[in-house]
Amino acid sequence: MVRMNLGWTGAVACVRAGAIAALVLLGALVAVGPAAASTPPYTVQLLHWDVTVGPPPQETCSIVGELYKPAGASPTHRVPAILTTNGFGGSYKDQEGLAATFASRGYAVLTYSGLGFGGSGCKIELDSPLWDGEAASQLITFLGGGSAATNGTTVNYVIHDAVAHNGRHYRYDPRVGMIGGSYGGEVQFAAADIDPRLDAIIPFITWNNLAYSLVPNNALTGADISESSGVAKFEWIDLFSADGIADGVTGASTDPSRLTPCPNFDPRACSAMVQLNASGNGNPSTFGFAEQASVESYIHAIKIPVMLMQGEDDTLFNLHESVATYEELRAQHTPVKLVWQSWGHSNGTPAPGEWSNNALNPNGTLTVEGRLVAQWFAHYLKGAPAAPALNFSYYQPWVNAPAATAARDYASAPAYPVPAAETLKLSGTNALVGTGSPISPGTASFLVPPPGAPMSVTEVSGVSQTVPLFDAPGTFAEYETPPLAHTEDVVGIPTLRVQLHDSLENDLGSLDPSGGLALFFKLEDIAPNGTVTLPDRLISPARFDDLESPVTVTLPGIVHRFPAGDRIALVIASSDAAYRGNALTSAVSVSTDPANPGTLTLPLASPASAGPLVFAQPPAARKPPRPRPRPARSRRGRRSGRRRTGRH
Repeated sequence: MVRMNLGWTGAVACVRAGAIAALVLLGALVAVGPAAASTPPYTVQLLHWDVTVGPPPQETCSIVGELYKPAGASPTHRVPAILTTNGFGGSYKDQEGLAATFASRGYAVLTYSGLGFGGSGCKIELDSPLWDGEAASQLITFLGGGSAATNGTTVNYVIHDAVAHNGRHYRYDPRVGMIGGSYGGEVQFAAADIDPRLDAIIPFITWNNLAYSLVPNNALTGADISESSGVAKFEWIDLFSADGIADGVTGASTDPSRLTPCPNFDPRACSAMVQLNASGNGNPSTFGFAEQASVESYIHAIKIPVMLMQGEDDTLFNLHESVATYEELRAQHTPVKLVWQSWGHSNGTPAPGEWSNNALNPNGTLTVEGRLVAQWFAHYLKGAPAAPALNFSYYQPWVNAPAATAARDYASAPAYPVPAAETLKLSGTNALVGTGSPISPGTASFLVPPPGAPMSVTEVSGVSQTVPLFDAPGTFAEYETPPLAHTEDVVGIPTLRVQLHDSLENDLGSLDPSGGLALFFKLEDIAPNGTVTLPDRLISPARFDDLESPVTVTLPGIVHRFPAGDRIALVIASSDAAYRGNALTSAVSVSTDPANPGTLTLPLASPASAGPLVFAQPPAARKPPRPRPRPARSRRGRRSGRRRTGRH
């Protein structure tokens, strides 16, 4: 297979030029335009609040947002509430369409700009519970009637709960859920961590562990990461830093302190970004700062119903993140539903019928995702008897149904993962074979290029996923199946177990200042005409400091159909232009033999393991009890005609 380099250097160079524009898109991933109506069934009020947040000594921050009051809401006709905030780089205005949709359906909706964004004060704290979680908690108090906006506005028309989810009574306990995407998704976990009054949440496309998101290491289990290894995702890191600083400059006229000493970020964030760009790896301080703003570090506190909605087309917060959160919540018996949709940070355009303007189709009906969201809130906030299925649903890009029948694009399984799997084995220097096929011994070798040399290109993070795929000759190993005899649908996270060697393996951690050997693993689809598809441009970076034994790597979580006649290719590359990889040149080899072959395990979905999308179902009707048969008289009594009285 020929791999071409078509101007990757220019593509990579455009990262900084397009940073602000790209991150504006990220902030708008769940943003929708306001509903068009001549007389909307709600009123909207622009408000400001002062919140006191952070560790002692606490800081007062100004929050800006809008309050949507549905028509008819009053102290005698109370309604549930929804709280929502923006993605990174956005503002409360991004959520106006969502707010209009649900205010029209009888919810009070408060949409606000998160700290450091869109007219709200203070700096970006990466959704820390002590900062962003506490700010959300104080807005929950406002919705419960326990505080006022700066102009004196109070709320007295939201339903109150008698007890919160910790079993305690609070005077100001509104019936309230949260929804939002990306940065506006993680804050829901931060709020739930500190406030048991929150009732249900729907986080879109967000993270489990920010350390994994920005410095991934897929040689570790799930989305876990140690304090000594990772591969810095520098393009995404630079995009976030540029956009956060831009928001700080915009807000400096009202809060000049946001620009010093670290522009619009907690100073620890600036130190972390500099350190990651310089070394390509994290250190304990960087990892600690990222993890304290991650649900993974306080997941034990999340007890309320959670619907996780993650994007298949997302190289920032990939499917691994949702699986880690889902499995942890499920293990502790927190009600959780997992949905994989088509769109994410790498492509914010929903498929027809997915989450769209106002969660509505052009004809005014709810989209597929809008219906799932509406049913979640209806059940957990309004008490609707139809209960959402706590299952695993995923978008199938090969179906491509029109909007009117978009539910056909999705399939559901009782839980993640789907149960079926196929194991392929590495053979020789370039083959993947099935169970029972002969395995040839072999060693495939390639080089780690010196810094600045041509390297593999898969995307320009947040800017372009249409750059040509490229692997520099001599810098990767590739193993391919024969043409497939039948179609295979891979749904989930494949795993690879393989024996690697490196010319520096005795000194991986000590000689390389980045902390070990970084490699990049990917699963490709090769059509009969030679066209190569990398599903959603997803790859799995991994860093190794010990290669004495075979290593296990989780490959990218994907939902992809490999048609009959195509070939599945496993590629192990020594670099990727979107990451800070290796600082030293070395030689790498992949070895396999019949006694100890490398193995690639693929999770497969089939009609037997998954069915159609399941919407909320009303409880099954109880059958009326069957009448008990009257006890028969004894034969003796009937014969004699004697009346049985109990006396003889």
